Amino acid sequence: MSYDLAGKRVFVAGHRGMVGGALVRRLGEEGCEVLTAGRDELDLIDQRQTFDWVEKQRPDAIFMAAAKVGGIMANSTYPAQFLYKNLVMQANIAEAARLAGTEKLMLLGSSCIYPKFAPQPIEESSLLTGPLEPTNEWYAIAKIAGIKLGESYRIEHGCDFISAMPTNLYGIGDNFDLESSHVVPALMRKAHEAKLSGAKQLVMWGTGTPRREFLYADDCADALVFLMKAYSDGPHVNVGSGEDLEIRELTKLVCEVVGFEGEIVADTSKPDGTPRKLMAADKLRGLGWSPKTSLKDGLAKTYRWFLENRA
Repeated sequence: MSYDLAGKRVFVAGHRGMVGGALVRRLGEEGCEVLTAGRDELDLIDQRQTFDWVEKQRPDAIFMAAAKVGGIMANSTYPAQFLYKNLVMQANIAEAARLAGTEKLMLLGSSCIYPKFAPQPIEESSLLTGPLEPTNEWYAIAKIAGIKLGESYRIEHGCDFISAMPTNLYGIGDNFDLESSHVVPALMRKAHEAKLSGAKQLVMWGTGTPRREFLYADDCADALVFLMKAYSDGPHVNVGSGEDLEIRELTKLVCEVVGFEGEIVADTSKPDGTPRKLMAADKLRGLGWSPKTSLKDGLAKTYRWFLENRA
């Protein structure tokens, strides 16, 4: 199956986020009309407002990139918000798309949907085969529900709804707030501030031994557009780089990119989270897509953006 985006009205929900912004940039190459709506115009938590907006705009395709996201601290502090808001936004968009006759909808999730001790690399079939990582289970449960929502609409209503599960993302437009950010922007900001202050040490959360996979956000957007055009089935698809590294290796690489030359110190009182999380890339590679940006190049692009926009 091939779905041509040229000439279509394509709604990117969450266009002000990192993934949504990358999607808007990428869709500029597709000859389509990109629809966006700020939170002041459209609150996806409000069902009636969402139904009315989608009915009025009649998008042919929707990328559901809007979500409440955050790192371990944010997930632990706001579990109800992470579960409720993500559940409601997904449900509102899915039903609005069905009612408006939207041709195609992509629901986005995260690699945290998989069991904490899933065999590595993690195949799509590992979903619901074991307990989740407790530090982000609220967000994970909401995103698992999103996958099943898309599958159920496909079965019951014949809707062409698909789901993609990106790995850990970083890049232009990332969140660099130390209270709510993920590991790459948090490390980058810490290294930058340590460099400016002349600090001798940089504190890394945890032991540094967990292994993680990372994908540049613009590569992710390219993969998502590829899937929207080339994929139509119920099962979700992993979107990742297919490579991982230890957090301490990542920390060293971030420090190298930023130019911080001090000592890296592990704060072992902080949690490590899942020991390893690498998603299998075979399904997406088999469809014909692979990433273009190396981790070091992606970090360098991200740091340049941070320097230009940190104010």
